[in-house]
Amino acid sequence: MSEAAVALAPWIAAQRTSLLAQRGHAWLLQGPSGLGQYALGLELVRAWLCDTPTEQGACGHCGSCHAIDVRTHADLCVLMPEVQMMALSWPLSEKAQADIDDKKRKPSREIRVEAMRDAVEFSQRTSARGRGKAVLVYPAEQMNHVTANALLKTLEEPPGDVRFVLASEAAHQLLPTIRSRCLGHTMVWPAEADSLAWLQAQGLAGDAAASFLRAAGGRPEDALALAQSGRSPQAWSALPQAVARGDVTALGDWAPAQVIDALQKLCHDLLAASVGAAPRYFAPADLPKAPPLGALTRWSRALSKAARTADHPFNGGLMLEALVAQARNTLHSRH
Repeated sequence: MSEAAVALAPWIAAQRTSLLAQRGHAWLLQGPSGLGQYALGLELVRAWLCDTPTEQGACGHCGSCHAIDVRTHADLCVLMPEVQMMALSWPLSEKAQADIDDKKRKPSREIRVEAMRDAVEFSQRTSARGRGKAVLVYPAEQMNHVTANALLKTLEEPPGDVRFVLASEAAHQLLPTIRSRCLGHTMVWPAEADSLAWLQAQGLAGDAAASFLRAAGGRPEDALALAQSGRSPQAWSALPQAVARGDVTALGDWAPAQVIDALQKLCHDLLAASVGAAPRYFAPADLPKAPPLGALTRWSRALSKAARTADHPFNGGLMLEALVAQARNTLHSRH
């Protein structure tokens, strides 16, 4: 999803204005997914590098802003897993692109130490446009320990006029030494009415916006991504009963990580219902009868274990069948 295709959410704009009024060479933007860490981080570096910035951010029409839009700004270094760099049209280094083009390796799913070393070298160069330099790291938790350690010295003693934004959806996974070298900012969780208004401004009907926002646990960007994935609100509502029947086709076109995420949400809501709390992701009428608490607890642990290898299943089809069978057996458990 290109950030240019989505209007900046008002709660992101408000946070941008607040952070630009503060001083600091390194920010850590933290919070769960779907709250706009990447969007806010990009807005900060846009403003820092803009030729004619205002208190509200970048002007949007100068040479610097255009260079960021077309991914050619000489004073901006973006560090992401290569799969995300490619999805968001950020260029890879010549060597990385050549290795992938020549089928020597697949695009990485974590931030490579070679890219971090290039970023450290970048930070030591003179600014090309005279407005300083910026490094945007997202999602920062995708740095392994070697990559993070390569950043530490530069983050502690930045050379010259370079500034950093680390945007994370799991800041607890970062090294404590990384966190301690940044000013922390916890992402604002927007009000439901504001999220619904923004989703409808992106073209979603009111009922669909409400359904997808519930499915995303109140996180507006995740809700928009769910809507743009081709899923329907009706299919989401029907999912719990389909899983209870052992219907694999209800999840047949989902990636393993998406399947596990959906089942974890169903498990969460059934756990909540079993102790008298309100469900979060599904409407109460969509849920089957909750099985015993012990069975749900075992299922929750099994899903957490499966999530660790979701990106590397040995066989996606077999994994899906096993997950649905496990879910069906749990939902039909009795005291």
